[in-house]
Amino acid sequence: MSDLDLSGDVVDLFQTLVDIESVSGNEGPITDAIEAALQNQPHLKTDRIGNTLIARTELGRDNRVLVAGHTDTVPLTTPEPNLPSRFEGSGADRILIGRGTCDMKGGVAVALSLAAELTEPVHDVTWVCYDNEEVEAAKNGLNKVAAERPELLAADFAVLGEPTGARVEGGCQGTMRAVVTFTGTAAHSARAWMGHNAIHDAAELLNRLTAHEPEKPMVDGLEYHEGLNAVRITGGIAGNVIPDRCEIELNYRFAPDKDLAAAEAYLTDFLQGLDFRITDKAAGARPGLDLPVAQGFLAAVGGEPRAKYGWTDVSRFAALGVPAVNFGPADPIKAHTDDEYCPIDQLHRCREVLGGWLSGGAR
Repeated sequence: MSDLDLSGDVVDLFQTLVDIESVSGNEGPITDAIEAALQNQPHLKTDRIGNTLIARTELGRDNRVLVAGHTDTVPLTTPEPNLPSRFEGSGADRILIGRGTCDMKGGVAVALSLAAELTEPVHDVTWVCYDNEEVEAAKNGLNKVAAERPELLAADFAVLGEPTGARVEGGCQGTMRAVVTFTGTAAHSARAWMGHNAIHDAAELLNRLTAHEPEKPMVDGLEYHEGLNAVRITGGIAGNVIPDRCEIELNYRFAPDKDLAAAEAYLTDFLQGLDFRITDKAAGARPGLDLPVAQGFLAAVGGEPRAKYGWTDVSRFAALGVPAVNFGPADPIKAHTDDEYCPIDQLHRCREVLGGWLSGGAR
Protein backbone atom coordinates (compact mmCIF):
# COMPACT_ATOMS: atom_id res chain seq x y z
CA MET A 1 0.00 0.00 0.00
CA SER A 2 1.37 3.45 -0.96
CA ASP A 3 1.76 5.97 1.84
CA LEU A 4 0.00 9.29 1.22
CA ASP A 5 1.37 12.46 2.81
CA LEU A 6 -1.67 14.73 2.98
CA SER A 7 0.26 17.56 4.63
CA GLY A 8 3.07 17.65 2.07
CA ASP A 9 3.31 19.09 -1.43
CA VAL A 10 -0.02 18.70 -3.23
CA VAL A 11 1.85 17.93 -6.47
CA ASP A 12 3.63 14.99 -4.87
CA LEU A 13 0.32 13.79 -3.44
CA PHE A 14 -1.26 14.12 -6.88
CA GLN A 15 1.39 12.03 -8.60
CA THR A 16 1.25 9.35 -5.90
CA LEU A 17 -2.52 9.05 -6.34
CA VAL A 18 -2.20 8.84 -10.11
CA ASP A 19 0.40 6.09 -9.92
CA ILE A 20 -1.91 3.87 -7.84
CA GLU A 21 -3.74 2.11 -10.67
CA SER A 22 -7.47 2.25 -9.93
CA VAL A 23 -9.43 1.28 -13.02
CA SER A 24 -13.12 0.90 -12.13
CA GLY A 25 -13.55 -2.21 -10.01
CA ASN A 26 -9.98 -2.09 -8.71
CA GLU A 27 -10.25 0.83 -6.28
CA GLY A 28 -9.35 -1.22 -3.19
CA PRO A 29 -5.65 -0.26 -3.00
CA ILE A 30 -6.19 3.48 -3.48
CA THR A 31 -9.09 3.43 -1.00
CA ASP A 32 -6.91 1.66 1.56
CA ALA A 33 -4.19 4.29 1.13
CA ILE A 34 -6.62 7.20 1.46
CA GLU A 35 -8.32 5.63 4.48
CA ALA A 36 -5.00 5.20 6.29
CA ALA A 37 -4.09 8.83 5.63
CA LEU A 38 -7.47 10.22 6.71
CA GLN A 39 -7.50 8.20 9.91
CA ASN A 40 -4.39 10.13 10.96
CA GLN A 41 -6.42 13.37 10.95
CA PRO A 42 -7.86 13.81 14.46
CA HIS A 43 -10.26 16.57 13.38
CA LEU A 44 -12.07 14.23 10.96
CA LYS A 45 -14.57 11.41 11.57
CA THR A 46 -14.10 8.77 8.89
CA ASP A 47 -16.51 6.13 7.61
CA ARG A 48 -15.98 3.55 4.89
CA ILE A 49 -18.71 1.88 2.87
CA GLY A 50 -17.25 -0.55 0.36
CA ASN A 51 -14.59 1.45 -1.45
CA THR A 52 -16.13 4.82 -0.66
CA LEU A 53 -14.72 6.99 2.12
CA ILE A 54 -16.53 9.80 3.93
CA ALA A 55 -14.58 12.10 6.27
CA ARG A 56 -16.36 14.88 8.17
CA THR A 57 -15.69 17.79 10.44
CA GLU A 58 -18.22 18.16 13.25
CA LEU A 59 -17.73 21.72 14.45
CA GLY A 60 -21.37 22.75 14.76
CA ARG A 61 -21.20 25.25 11.90
CA ASP A 62 -24.40 26.69 10.43
CA ASN A 63 -23.77 25.16 7.01
CA ARG A 64 -22.22 21.98 5.66
CA VAL A 65 -20.37 21.77 2.36
CA LEU A 66 -19.67 18.45 0.67
CA VAL A 67 -16.55 18.10 -1.50
CA ALA A 68 -16.44 14.93 -3.59
CA GLY A 69 -14.32 13.13 -6.14
CA HIS A 70 -14.19 9.67 -7.65
CA THR A 71 -11.04 7.57 -7.40
CA ASP A 72 -11.59 5.26 -10.37
CA THR A 73 -10.37 5.74 -13.93
CA VAL A 74 -11.18 4.34 -17.33
CA PRO A 75 -8.91 1.46 -18.46
CA LEU A 76 -5.23 1.97 -19.24
CA THR A 77 -4.02 2.16 -22.81
CA THR A 78 -2.62 -0.92 -24.53
CA PRO A 79 -0.13 -2.29 -25.39
CA GLU A 80 1.80 0.42 -23.52
CA PRO A 81 -0.13 1.54 -20.41
CA ASN A 82 -0.25 5.30 -19.74
CA LEU A 83 1.09 4.71 -16.22
CA PRO A 84 3.34 5.47 -14.41
CA SER A 85 2.77 9.20 -14.83
CA ARG A 86 5.40 11.64 -16.04
CA PHE A 87 5.99 15.39 -15.91
CA GLU A 88 6.59 17.57 -18.95
CA GLY A 89 7.36 21.27 -19.23
CA SER A 90 8.40 23.67 -16.54
CA GLY A 91 7.12 26.68 -14.62
CA ALA A 92 3.60 27.74 -15.62
CA ASP A 93 3.61 25.16 -18.45
CA ARG A 94 4.37 22.12 -16.27
CA ILE A 95 1.91 19.24 -16.70
CA LEU A 96 1.49 15.72 -15.33
CA ILE A 97 0.60 13.11 -17.97
CA GLY A 98 -0.99 9.73 -17.24
CA ARG A 99 -4.26 7.89 -16.72
CA GLY A 100 -6.41 9.70 -14.17
CA THR A 101 -4.49 12.98 -14.25
CA CYS A 102 -7.41 14.78 -15.88
CA ASP A 103 -10.34 12.62 -14.77
CA MET A 104 -10.09 13.17 -11.87
CA LYS A 105 -7.26 12.57 -9.43
CA GLY A 106 -6.29 16.24 -9.51
CA GLY A 107 -9.60 17.07 -7.86
CA VAL A 108 -9.09 14.23 -5.37
CA ALA A 109 -5.58 15.48 -4.51
CA VAL A 110 -6.88 19.00 -3.89
CA ALA A 111 -9.64 17.69 -1.63
CA LEU A 112 -7.38 15.41 0.42
CA SER A 113 -4.76 18.12 0.84
CA LEU A 114 -7.36 20.58 2.11
CA ALA A 115 -9.05 17.94 4.28
CA ALA A 116 -5.82 17.66 6.25
CA GLU A 117 -5.07 21.38 6.36
CA LEU A 118 -8.46 22.88 7.20
CA THR A 119 -9.01 21.98 10.84
CA GLU A 120 -11.27 25.02 11.44
CA PRO A 121 -13.21 25.71 8.22
CA VAL A 122 -16.00 28.30 8.30
CA HIS A 123 -18.43 25.61 7.12
CA ASP A 124 -18.51 22.03 8.33
CA VAL A 125 -17.10 19.95 5.49
CA THR A 126 -17.80 16.42 4.31
CA TRP A 127 -15.03 15.01 2.13
CA VAL A 128 -16.08 12.07 -0.09
CA CYS A 129 -13.85 9.80 -2.20
CA TYR A 130 -15.98 7.25 -4.04
CA ASP A 131 -15.63 4.37 -6.47
CA ASN A 132 -17.13 3.13 -9.75
CA GLU A 133 -18.08 6.43 -11.32
CA GLU A 134 -16.82 5.50 -14.80
CA VAL A 135 -19.14 2.51 -15.19
CA GLU A 136 -22.88 1.94 -15.10
CA ALA A 137 -24.79 4.00 -12.55
CA ALA A 138 -25.90 0.93 -10.56
CA LYS A 139 -22.30 0.35 -9.39
CA ASN A 140 -21.61 3.94 -8.34
CA GLY A 141 -20.28 4.14 -4.78
CA LEU A 142 -22.50 7.10 -3.96
CA ASN A 143 -25.52 4.87 -4.59
CA LYS A 144 -24.38 2.52 -1.85
CA VAL A 145 -23.88 5.37 0.61
CA ALA A 146 -27.25 6.89 -0.26
CA ALA A 147 -28.92 3.51 0.32
CA GLU A 148 -27.09 2.56 3.54
CA ARG A 149 -26.16 5.87 5.21
CA PRO A 150 -27.94 8.74 3.44
CA GLU A 151 -27.24 11.11 6.34
CA LEU A 152 -23.55 11.03 5.40
CA LEU A 153 -24.34 12.84 2.14
CA ALA A 154 -26.53 15.54 3.68
CA ALA A 155 -25.22 19.04 2.93
CA ASP A 156 -26.25 22.55 1.98
CA PHE A 157 -23.98 22.70 -1.06
CA ALA A 158 -21.57 20.38 -2.89
CA VAL A 159 -18.48 20.86 -5.03
CA LEU A 160 -17.54 18.00 -7.32
CA GLY A 161 -13.88 18.09 -8.38
CA GLU A 162 -14.45 16.95 -11.96
CA PRO A 163 -12.13 18.57 -14.55
CA THR A 164 -13.41 22.01 -15.57
CA GLY A 165 -10.21 23.92 -16.36
CA ALA A 166 -10.44 25.53 -12.90
CA ARG A 167 -13.75 27.17 -13.88
CA VAL A 168 -17.21 26.62 -12.45
CA GLU A 169 -19.35 24.40 -14.65
CA GLY A 170 -23.00 24.37 -13.70
CA GLY A 171 -25.32 21.38 -13.77
CA CYS A 172 -24.68 18.48 -16.13
CA GLN A 173 -26.19 16.66 -19.06
CA GLY A 174 -28.30 13.59 -18.60
CA THR A 175 -27.33 10.38 -20.36
CA MET A 176 -29.37 7.56 -21.84
CA ARG A 177 -28.27 4.45 -23.71
CA ALA A 178 -30.38 2.32 -26.01
CA VAL A 179 -29.75 -0.74 -28.18
CA VAL A 180 -31.56 -0.93 -31.51
CA THR A 181 -31.95 -4.44 -32.97
CA PHE A 182 -32.37 -5.36 -36.63
CA THR A 183 -33.24 -8.97 -37.54
CA GLY A 184 -32.94 -10.75 -40.86
CA THR A 185 -32.54 -14.24 -42.26
CA ALA A 186 -29.20 -16.03 -42.53
CA ALA A 187 -28.16 -17.48 -45.88
CA HIS A 188 -25.00 -18.38 -47.80
CA SER A 189 -23.54 -15.19 -49.24
CA ALA A 190 -23.35 -16.87 -52.66
CA ARG A 191 -27.17 -17.02 -52.52
CA ALA A 192 -27.83 -13.73 -50.76
CA TRP A 193 -31.32 -13.47 -52.21
CA MET A 194 -32.30 -16.45 -50.09
CA GLY A 195 -31.74 -14.47 -46.91
CA HIS A 196 -32.31 -10.98 -45.52
CA ASN A 197 -29.37 -8.79 -44.50
CA ALA A 198 -29.86 -7.29 -41.04
CA ILE A 199 -26.80 -5.05 -41.34
CA HIS A 200 -28.21 -3.42 -44.47
CA ASP A 201 -31.43 -2.66 -42.59
CA ALA A 202 -29.38 -0.69 -40.06
CA ALA A 203 -28.83 1.98 -42.71
CA GLU A 204 -32.23 3.43 -41.85
CA LEU A 205 -31.09 4.29 -38.33
CA LEU A 206 -27.67 5.52 -39.46
CA ASN A 207 -29.34 7.84 -41.95
CA ARG A 208 -31.60 9.24 -39.22
CA LEU A 209 -28.58 9.87 -37.02
CA THR A 210 -26.68 11.60 -39.83
CA ALA A 211 -29.61 13.93 -40.46
CA HIS A 212 -30.28 14.60 -36.76
CA GLU A 213 -29.80 18.19 -35.57
CA PRO A 214 -28.92 18.30 -31.85
CA GLU A 215 -30.77 20.79 -29.67
CA LYS A 216 -28.91 23.63 -27.95
CA PRO A 217 -31.24 24.85 -25.19
CA MET A 218 -30.52 27.62 -22.69
CA VAL A 219 -30.98 26.40 -19.11
CA ASP A 220 -30.70 28.87 -16.23
CA GLY A 221 -28.57 31.15 -18.39
CA LEU A 222 -26.16 28.47 -19.67
CA GLU A 223 -26.20 26.95 -23.16
CA TYR A 224 -26.14 23.16 -23.41
CA HIS A 225 -25.33 21.16 -26.54
CA GLU A 226 -27.13 17.84 -26.85
CA GLY A 227 -25.82 14.79 -28.69
CA LEU A 228 -27.36 11.62 -30.11
CA ASN A 229 -24.85 9.19 -31.57
CA ALA A 230 -24.19 5.58 -32.46
CA VAL A 231 -21.36 4.40 -30.22
CA ARG A 232 -21.18 0.67 -31.03
CA ILE A 233 -22.34 -1.68 -33.77
CA THR A 234 -22.28 -5.49 -33.76
CA GLY A 235 -23.44 -8.08 -36.27
CA GLY A 236 -22.37 -10.82 -38.59
CA ILE A 237 -21.75 -14.53 -38.34
CA ALA A 238 -18.95 -15.34 -40.79
CA GLY A 239 -17.36 -14.00 -43.95
CA ASN A 240 -19.63 -16.08 -46.17
CA VAL A 241 -22.94 -15.75 -44.31
CA ILE A 242 -25.66 -13.14 -44.73
CA PRO A 243 -26.10 -11.67 -41.21
CA ASP A 244 -29.40 -12.32 -39.51
CA ARG A 245 -28.88 -9.83 -36.67
CA CYS A 246 -27.36 -6.40 -36.15
CA GLU A 247 -27.38 -4.23 -33.03
CA ILE A 248 -26.49 -0.57 -32.74
CA GLU A 249 -25.97 1.06 -29.36
CA LEU A 250 -26.90 4.73 -29.04
CA ASN A 251 -25.90 7.29 -26.44
CA TYR A 252 -28.18 10.29 -25.97
CA ARG A 253 -26.77 13.22 -24.00
CA PHE A 254 -29.62 15.55 -23.13
CA ALA A 255 -29.79 18.98 -21.55
CA PRO A 256 -31.11 19.32 -17.98
CA ASP A 257 -34.29 21.04 -19.12
CA LYS A 258 -35.51 17.47 -19.79
CA ASP A 259 -36.17 14.99 -17.00
CA LEU A 260 -35.83 11.27 -17.63
CA ALA A 261 -39.42 10.92 -18.82
CA ALA A 262 -39.04 13.75 -21.34
CA ALA A 263 -35.71 12.40 -22.57
CA GLU A 264 -37.17 8.91 -23.02
CA ALA A 265 -40.13 10.36 -24.92
CA TYR A 266 -37.74 12.26 -27.21
CA LEU A 267 -35.68 9.12 -27.90
CA THR A 268 -38.80 7.01 -28.41
CA ASP A 269 -40.09 9.47 -30.99
CA PHE A 270 -36.74 9.49 -32.78
CA LEU A 271 -36.67 5.67 -32.92
CA GLN A 272 -40.30 5.29 -33.95
CA GLY A 273 -40.87 2.09 -35.92
CA LEU A 274 -37.62 0.46 -34.77
CA ASP A 275 -37.05 -2.34 -32.26
CA PHE A 276 -35.12 -0.89 -29.32
CA ARG A 277 -34.60 -1.18 -25.60
CA ILE A 278 -33.22 1.39 -23.18
CA THR A 279 -30.32 -0.10 -21.23
CA ASP A 280 -29.10 2.72 -18.98
CA LYS A 281 -30.22 6.19 -17.97
CA ALA A 282 -29.27 8.92 -15.53
CA ALA A 283 -30.88 12.32 -15.13
CA GLY A 284 -29.01 15.57 -15.60
CA ALA A 285 -29.00 18.50 -13.19
CA ARG A 286 -29.98 22.12 -13.66
CA PRO A 287 -27.20 24.62 -12.86
CA GLY A 288 -28.88 26.14 -9.79
CA LEU A 289 -26.39 28.99 -9.80
CA ASP A 290 -28.97 31.46 -8.52
CA LEU A 291 -28.84 29.96 -5.00
CA PRO A 292 -27.09 32.19 -2.39
CA VAL A 293 -24.50 29.57 -1.42
CA ALA A 294 -23.66 28.99 -5.08
CA GLN A 295 -23.35 32.72 -5.62
CA GLY A 296 -20.82 32.90 -2.81
CA PHE A 297 -18.72 30.17 -4.37
CA LEU A 298 -18.96 31.83 -7.80
CA ALA A 299 -17.70 35.07 -6.32
CA ALA A 300 -14.71 33.26 -4.82
CA VAL A 301 -13.82 31.53 -8.09
CA GLY A 302 -14.48 34.49 -10.39
CA GLY A 303 -14.95 34.31 -14.15
CA GLU A 304 -18.01 33.27 -16.11
CA PRO A 305 -19.57 29.86 -15.39
CA ARG A 306 -20.35 27.52 -18.27
CA ALA A 307 -22.51 24.47 -18.85
CA LYS A 308 -21.13 21.03 -18.01
CA TYR A 309 -20.97 18.83 -21.10
CA GLY A 310 -21.13 15.28 -19.85
CA TRP A 311 -22.80 13.53 -16.94
CA THR A 312 -21.38 13.92 -13.45
CA ASP A 313 -22.57 13.11 -9.97
CA VAL A 314 -23.80 16.67 -9.64
CA SER A 315 -26.99 14.99 -10.86
CA ARG A 316 -26.91 12.51 -7.99
CA PHE A 317 -26.47 15.27 -5.43
CA ALA A 318 -29.30 17.27 -7.01
CA ALA A 319 -31.55 14.21 -6.62
CA LEU A 320 -30.61 14.16 -2.92
CA GLY A 321 -31.61 17.81 -2.58
CA VAL A 322 -28.03 19.11 -2.48
CA PRO A 323 -27.25 21.87 -5.01
CA ALA A 324 -23.85 21.24 -6.56
CA VAL A 325 -21.32 22.53 -9.08
CA ASN A 326 -18.33 21.07 -10.89
CA PHE A 327 -14.94 22.67 -10.17
CA GLY A 328 -11.58 21.02 -10.69
CA PRO A 329 -8.24 21.17 -12.50
CA ALA A 330 -7.58 20.02 -16.09
CA ASP A 331 -9.39 20.50 -19.37
CA PRO A 332 -12.42 18.15 -19.58
CA ILE A 333 -11.67 17.67 -23.29
CA LYS A 334 -8.65 15.57 -22.25
CA ALA A 335 -10.72 13.21 -20.08
CA HIS A 336 -10.44 9.56 -21.18
CA THR A 337 -7.84 10.36 -23.87
CA ASP A 338 -4.64 8.33 -24.16
CA ASP A 339 -2.53 11.40 -23.39
CA GLU A 340 -4.69 12.92 -20.66
CA TYR A 341 -2.88 15.43 -18.48
CA CYS A 342 -3.37 18.09 -15.83
CA PRO A 343 -1.67 21.50 -15.74
CA ILE A 344 0.03 21.94 -12.38
CA ASP A 345 -0.88 25.62 -12.20
CA GLN A 346 -4.59 24.66 -12.31
CA LEU A 347 -4.02 22.18 -9.49
CA HIS A 348 -2.62 24.99 -7.35
CA ARG A 349 -5.37 27.43 -8.37
CA CYS A 350 -8.17 25.02 -7.43
CA ARG A 351 -6.54 24.34 -4.08
CA GLU A 352 -6.10 28.06 -3.41
CA VAL A 353 -9.65 29.02 -4.39
CA LEU A 354 -11.45 26.17 -2.66
CA GLY A 355 -9.28 26.41 0.42
CA GLY A 356 -9.73 30.17 0.63
CA TRP A 357 -13.51 29.89 0.34
CA LEU A 358 -13.79 27.13 2.95
CA SER A 359 -11.56 29.00 5.37
CA GLY A 360 -13.31 32.34 4.89
CA GLY A 361 -10.17 33.77 3.33
CA ALA A 362 -8.13 33.28 6.52
CA ARG A 363 -5.28 30.99 5.49
